[in-house]
Amino acid sequence: MADQDRTTKYAEGSLTLAGTVMLGTGVMIGAGIFALTGQMAEMTGALFPLAFLAAALIVSFSAYSYVKISNAYPSAGGIGMYLHKAYGDRLPTAFNALLMYFSMVIAQSFLARTFGAYTMQLFGGDESGRMVPILGVVLILTAFIINLLGNRLIQGVAGFIGVLKIGGILVFGLVGVWLADSVAVDFSGAGESAGVGGFLGATALGILAFKGFTTITNSGSEVIDPHRNVGRAIVISIAACIVIYTLVGFAVASNLSLSEIVATRDYSLAAAARPALGEYGVWFTVAIAMLATAGGILASIFAVSRMLAMLTEMKLVPHSHFGMPGTIQKHTLVYTVVLGLLLTAFFDLSRIAALGIIFYLIMDIAIHWGVLRYLLEDIGARRWVPVTAIILDLLALGGFVITKLASDPFVIGVAVVTMILLAAGEQWFLKSNARKRALAHQGHHHESHS
Repeated sequence: MADQDRTTKYAEGSLTLAGTVMLGTGVMIGAGIFALTGQMAEMTGALFPLAFLAAALIVSFSAYSYVKISNAYPSAGGIGMYLHKAYGDRLPTAFNALLMYFSMVIAQSFLARTFGAYTMQLFGGDESGRMVPILGVVLILTAFIINLLGNRLIQGVAGFIGVLKIGGILVFGLVGVWLADSVAVDFSGAGESAGVGGFLGATALGILAFKGFTTITNSGSEVIDPHRNVGRAIVISIAACIVIYTLVGFAVASNLSLSEIVATRDYSLAAAARPALGEYGVWFTVAIAMLATAGGILASIFAVSRMLAMLTEMKLVPHSHFGMPGTIQKHTLVYTVVLGLLLTAFFDLSRIAALGIIFYLIMDIAIHWGVLRYLLEDIGARRWVPVTAIILDLLALGGFVITKLASDPFVIGVAVVTMILLAAGEQWFLKSNARKRALAHQGHHHESHS
């Protein structure tokens, strides 16, 4: 009976199409424009608004595989289940699913740090360097409490925040462009172009701004009419963000020089609001940033804990209750929050973003390869689309790694070591006697209730 009580339960039909879109855009918009804009400008110079568009092109090809699989196999396990459909109970499934899990945890830490960086602009910045992570930790803990209270509250809060932040960001973008001396971007004296490698690296960061659409796949079993609405929510979320990112990118570039954008890379939208709108504009932008990042944290924790719960129930990752009551999904919610708190406390924004995009792109390539190799006919996909997605992913990943090897090789080393440890640990677990006993117990449990 105890085992049965721990089974993760999902409320079918508890998420509407609009609510699902808000959960997806919550992660995307929160991370995409508030902190990545400055980092992208640092990597590629004057072309950073175009890097957002290049990222949108790559994500549009990538989304095809997710939409096709979502329509065929909607699931609360999302990407974890999609990988399992392609690769089965093998290392590629567990390894790539964990890469996605960690990239999503990294995304929530990125959002939390961004929340702290913008909030501190109301108080003149954070010279001590202590308040940004503290505020980020408080935000994650608040989102954790809301997630414990159920889907309808999550959807309601995310929807309310989503409407406010999207409206506010559109106001910022439109007014910023309107008040700028010229929409033409002028970075004279900013130095030489970063070249193809820098542009591809910035494009990879831009992909991180769109990857929140994958959180939608983790809500599959809870969305109304999931065989249609999961795919629809993905398309709508990406389309909305393309418009918003393009508008805001040109608003920032029209009001700040390149050197100013780079210098304020952790809060560039607030800096861009000052010359265009004055101090009231800064306060307005900070308020929108706080709402956007808070909504993103809420949606990210909601989605990633469900994916890890599904991997646990599929016996693809080890799990310990650590004496906690409740379902596995409640436990994975705790693990997700704890990891997010550690990253928020000890990693800066640029390194958090670097780890996130490396893990995500490798997993994304595995999804497309799984479609090509195993699922093409089952889901009715056209071969050339995932092939193109793989090529574009490899170009972005290669450019990003080359750029980071020159500027911050430590973060590339952390990524490589982490992936080696994940692969070795998963290979050991998949062959362990503990997993065999768990599978045998699960089979016996199913037989006794059939």
